[in-house]
Amino acid sequence: MSDVETQEDVQAQTRRAPRPRKHKILVAAIAGAALAAAGIAYSLTSGKDVSTDDAYTDGRAITVAPHVAGYVETLDVTDNQFVHAGQLLVRVQCTDYMAARAHAQGSLESTEGQLASAQSQLQIARITYPAKLAEAQATLATQRANLFKTQSEFDRQHEIPAEATTSHNVDYATADRNAAESQVQEAQAQQRQAEPVDLHIADAAARVQQLQGDVKTGQADLDQANLNVGWCDIRAPQDGWVTKRQVEKGDYVQVGQQLFSIVSPEVWVTANFKENELTHMRAGQSVSIAVDAYPDLKLKGHVDSIQLGSGGRFTAFPAENATGNFVKIVQRVPVKIVIDSGMNPNRPLPLNLSVEPSVELR
Repeated sequence: MSDVETQEDVQAQTRRAPRPRKHKILVAAIAGAALAAAGIAYSLTSGKDVSTDDAYTDGRAITVAPHVAGYVETLDVTDNQFVHAGQLLVRVQCTDYMAARAHAQGSLESTEGQLASAQSQLQIARITYPAKLAEAQATLATQRANLFKTQSEFDRQHEIPAEATTSHNVDYATADRNAAESQVQEAQAQQRQAEPVDLHIADAAARVQQLQGDVKTGQADLDQANLNVGWCDIRAPQDGWVTKRQVEKGDYVQVGQQLFSIVSPEVWVTANFKENELTHMRAGQSVSIAVDAYPDLKLKGHVDSIQLGSGGRFTAFPAENATGNFVKIVQRVPVKIVIDSGMNPNRPLPLNLSVEPSVELR
């Protein structure tokens, strides 16, 4: 009985034996497929770094030029000196500009005095001219009353019998009547002269307005003179290094003449990648940067932005593809790369140094 059971156990174990091997093969197949997928994904996302040797260091170079012309009185900087914003760089002789400012100040004060006088005259005119009109009207009324009186006497002297008067009285009455008529005419003329009250006041107001304009002009001249005096001191617009100095003490400088440039501390990389290298390039991707001048200097950065136009689009004579003579040429597009780390203060990065950035497209 035991032998029969033993044989059956052996046969049962034999039937169950292949099952674990099939399970292992299935697991191995799944693992292999996963590894293959991972390998394919890795091959698609790795080993695709894009680099170019058409790249250089870039930054801001600010041109420093005078606002006023004159002789350089002092020069307080030298070549490649680091300066801070607001620091005095050059002083232009400003004696002439100070004299012009004094002249403008005096002219303004004189005009302000004339304006004050004109404003007083305007106030007087608003009182005087209506009063003159009223006076002329009153005088005319008086003279008309006098004429009425003398006319009555004249009429009476000519109506009474000659025996009741004398020729002397008649002559006096006639003379008084004629004088009264003349006085009435004179009073009428004075009234007509005094009637344009509004015009006289408007004339005084126009004088005030004219002088107000002159005051504004004088103030503008004084402001300009103050600016010219202030512009005699040329100061640094921002922090940076003095570069390409083209001025010496005693030189006569013109308005807008380039004296030197100030290179800002901020430096980045401008890399001109081929257009077919931009397919998977995005802002924020890591970049390794090799500098030709310092082979052992390893910089790290990231893609900041991609220019919306190829380099050829912004040349002086861009290509005209519509002429029918178009030849397809792979274009290069500037990419701005910001440096994040690796800078060495003992190894400055002048502008336009050759570099080779490598962008990690993963």
